[in-house]
Amino acid sequence: MKRHLFALALACATATADPLPEGPPQAQGFAPERLARLDRYLADSVARGDHLSAVVLVMRHGRVVDWQAWGHRDTARREPLPRDAIFRIDAMSRAVTAAAVLTLMEEGRVNLDDAVAAYLPALRGLRLADGSAPRQGPTIRQVLAQTAGFGTAAGLDGAADLDEYIMRLAATPLAAEPGSRFRDDAICAVVAGKLVEAVSGLRFDAFLHKRLLQPLGMRDTGFVVAPAARHRIAAVTTTDANGALVAPPQPPAGQRITPHLNGAIGLYSTAGDYARFAQMLLNGGELDGIRVLGRKSVELMLQNHLSHLAPPTHDEHGAEGYGLGGGVVLDLARRGRLGSVGQFGWTGAQSTWFTVDRQERLVAVLMLQHLPQPVVGDASRPAVRVSNLLYQALAR
Repeated sequence: MKRHLFALALACATATADPLPEGPPQAQGFAPERLARLDRYLADSVARGDHLSAVVLVMRHGRVVDWQAWGHRDTARREPLPRDAIFRIDAMSRAVTAAAVLTLMEEGRVNLDDAVAAYLPALRGLRLADGSAPRQGPTIRQVLAQTAGFGTAAGLDGAADLDEYIMRLAATPLAAEPGSRFRDDAICAVVAGKLVEAVSGLRFDAFLHKRLLQPLGMRDTGFVVAPAARHRIAAVTTTDANGALVAPPQPPAGQRITPHLNGAIGLYSTAGDYARFAQMLLNGGELDGIRVLGRKSVELMLQNHLSHLAPPTHDEHGAEGYGLGGGVVLDLARRGRLGSVGQFGWTGAQSTWFTVDRQERLVAVLMLQHLPQPVVGDASRPAVRVSNLLYQALAR
């Protein structure tokens, strides 16, 4: 009953949030005929059957210049997709989790270089695979920057709650010395969520709601979707061996992705909600006159925290570092796509994508629900093409 009431609160508590302001693309520095190429690409992708549906939202200088939806919400293709469709955002959850931890740092309750075990004592006895003790245990910074050294552990996702998750993790050997390498895992942000609980005394979902989601007007973002809003959930697809779109096995729509509150992959959201979060980052921690983070905290979040590694990057091109909860562009030439140095963002496993570009004062959110497969006919994640089509439209 309590979970149901809290889910309903997530959907209703901020119903009076200010709408995102709109502005003509040309007035915000876009060439309208070039921006239309982005819309045509996504419309054609859906029409060809590459993707069941898509939503894109683009903001510049704080104003929406493009917000469109294509396709259908359901695999039967009976219900058109609304602009406020609800999506699983997967790894885009990590930036929200990182922001939550930073609010605790701002209150003086944690420092980023504190040992995680100082707050989660069950992790004090972590060992490497050979049984030896690491030089030091994982720090909060390493957890947020995906360098904590955790290894793969069977059964973690089935943990009933965050306490059980931490106990299972404590029995799992580290895969590497903390701080020695980047690993794109779902463990670090789950640990960060439990850290928030231990320090704040609130359950993780309640803390997010109180400190970030409600102040930012993110009324459709949470670990569950209220029953009254589940008719807006976008169906997830994948590609079968014949190249056709099919529905993969999924948790019941609108319920938790994992039994525990998963700060790595567990959030549902909409394009409009996540754009509010991204615009807050672009604004240096404030939206609609409400400040949830300090300007310098956001600045720290959007810096590369892999600078001590060689190379200081996580991608195959050696072009992108990692901040606290998302990637940071370091080298445009190596990256091979349009954008800006310092651009911050990430993708989700279901093909979602977001970017925050402080240099261009630009925010973009792409929402799809497609799990790519290595088979002929799968269009894979379209984030690279979408990024190129977005940036080629800038006129000034």
